[in-house]
Amino acid sequence: MAADLERLQRLLGGPELAGLRLRLRARFERGATCDGFTLMGLATAERRALAGLLGRPVGHAESMRIRLSDIDAALFHAGVATTLREALEVLDGPVHDLKATRTARDEAWGALLESVEHPRLKALIADPTGGSLLKRYAGSDPQRAAELLENIGRVIERLPERGRPLAHLAAAELGNAHALDSGSPVATLVLRAFGLEQYAVDGERSRDQWARLGITVNELAAPVLCLNLPTSADAVASRVARAAAAAGEPVPLTLRMLLRDPPAWGVAGQRVFVCENPSILSIAADRLGADCAPLICTNGMPAAAQQTLLRQLVASGARLEYHGDFDWPGVRIGNFVMRELQASAWRFSAEDYIAACAGSTGTLPHDKRTEAVWDARLGEEMLAWRRAIHEEAVIETLIADLSCK
Repeated sequence: MAADLERLQRLLGGPELAGLRLRLRARFERGATCDGFTLMGLATAERRALAGLLGRPVGHAESMRIRLSDIDAALFHAGVATTLREALEVLDGPVHDLKATRTARDEAWGALLESVEHPRLKALIADPTGGSLLKRYAGSDPQRAAELLENIGRVIERLPERGRPLAHLAAAELGNAHALDSGSPVATLVLRAFGLEQYAVDGERSRDQWARLGITVNELAAPVLCLNLPTSADAVASRVARAAAAAGEPVPLTLRMLLRDPPAWGVAGQRVFVCENPSILSIAADRLGADCAPLICTNGMPAAAQQTLLRQLVASGARLEYHGDFDWPGVRIGNFVMRELQASAWRFSAEDYIAACAGSTGTLPHDKRTEAVWDARLGEEMLAWRRAIHEEAVIETLIADLSCK
């Protein structure tokens, strides 16, 4: 029997019955097998349509107990459709078997994951967060996920690099210079594959994360300030640092210098001091010049150039010692430097804080307390004294340590 669309529209069509049709379609989509069921919360138009179709009086109750076989029979005898399913498909399009669709999708996901061979990609999808991100970015579509994994694999195969611009990598491997911009699916999953995405919680920006892989983002921004770093190599950064050290002058080193031609630093077994604020480095250069011990400035939370240099120094055998502001942001920066860059504390303990509090009037807010990973007592004393001590307030103590004479 061919369905009669005009009569079906009068019986079950129109916007007033759209909600009813959706509820009836949902039973077929779920694969429901029970013949009898109850429809609750029926509107007046919906009750009237069902009652008219089944030959029942229109009641006032908002629920109705019906059987699918009765609706099929009513539609067939009326000569408008063979079954309710056929009627719904004529009115609103094909009814999809959601259970079968889910099963097919799950099987496709399983086959996709089994086909992955690259170790980093296998680890990425095995990681609950990584696998969840992949599925979310792909919209649970296995084909889209396969495309994402292919793109991620292309990028991974090129890493690590030595000072390659991110936009160039994206254009060469993905055909779009912005395909690896911050927050993009491929960029996020590539960083996750290298174990870097989680560092975002520490305030590390994507630029700093890419720098760990030898990729530059705005490579000339935020250079690292240093003073008297010993080096004998012929790399660009080495020549610049050596010339500045001979004059006892601070020098900025860009991320481009550090990654494109990594210097060989002569710091094995040496102490290299690290401060938070540029003014400390400036005062040290004014007061000590070439007689100042090697000193690096993070300029707040270390960015890409600062992290790259400090990691190079550690790899060359340096012992980093860090000092920062005695306030909550300073403690958070200190936590990052101690934990991620393998530094130890330089005049940055609870005892040093108490000694510095004499005569200080800086107020420390108490609502953003941060525990210091290197000294459990420091946070307690800062909360008790409630004084903010900036590095400049203890400059004489720091200068005494930095003096090589």
